[in-house]
Amino acid sequence: MMQTDVAQRFIFDNTDIRGERVQLNASLQEALAPHAYPQMIKELLGELAAAAVLLSTTLKFEGRMTLQARSSGPVSLLMVECTDQRTFRGIARWDDEQLTPTTTGLHALLPDGHLVITIDPVKGARYQGLVALEGENLAESLSSYFAQSEQLPTRLWLSCDGNQAGGFLLQALPASKDADAKTTAERWQHVTFLADTLKQDELQSLPTVDLLHRLYHEEEDVRLFDAQEVKYVCNCSRERTGNALATVAPADLREMLEEQGQIDMDCQFCNTRYTFTEQDVASLLGEGETRH
Repeated sequence: MMQTDVAQRFIFDNTDIRGERVQLNASLQEALAPHAYPQMIKELLGELAAAAVLLSTTLKFEGRMTLQARSSGPVSLLMVECTDQRTFRGIARWDDEQLTPTTTGLHALLPDGHLVITIDPVKGARYQGLVALEGENLAESLSSYFAQSEQLPTRLWLSCDGNQAGGFLLQALPASKDADAKTTAERWQHVTFLADTLKQDELQSLPTVDLLHRLYHEEEDVRLFDAQEVKYVCNCSRERTGNALATVAPADLREMLEEQGQIDMDCQFCNTRYTFTEQDVASLLGEGETRH
């Protein structure tokens, strides 16, 4: 049975270019299921999820990468977290009053928007980069960020229909010592020009081997690696929620208990509810008995 939630790396053996293909199907549907997202937000969040997985594969680190788009428009927040193990989760916030059926396109949904890329490695320093959402779509905005930065030349292509998402990435690696600069530039222009012919449905559902054959059937040096599974995973837990609750001032916790009888904490990503009773809160505070 063909896998539909995968990331798959490929390289052009005779040139300094690598690529990555991502397909999200059941994993994306799991991420979207806890929320009643409008269609246009499903599509944007799906594209962002594909982008997060693609970009995480370019990094050699152990930890988490977060893509977070914010704006003052109809969509105030889009956020996807992705780990080095190719697991992801996502969330969106929007204003129903501003969001209408005619509100379409990146600039209408996120006017004056920006995207923050945050890398939280298990070891090492935290890194953040800022991306202005100036392109016609999310893929163009991210590609422009790489073009303007001092990082390796990178292009992305993204697509989502609200149920499945696809992403395609090409990246120019550091040139080998004997590489001719002109030939390298021409080769990069050639492979990206062909990728620009990708259609939306091909990005989403065409198997990677077929997609690469369609684009580069005249190229004899494309080597495709084994597919790696991508999963939707929300890493919330009762323990982590309790630890967060324990940072609240004890007086505030007792006031909440007096008003509500218990404290309910909902995960914003998966909508799982964690309930803490008076006894639970006393345990969190390290009290032998609950004070009144």
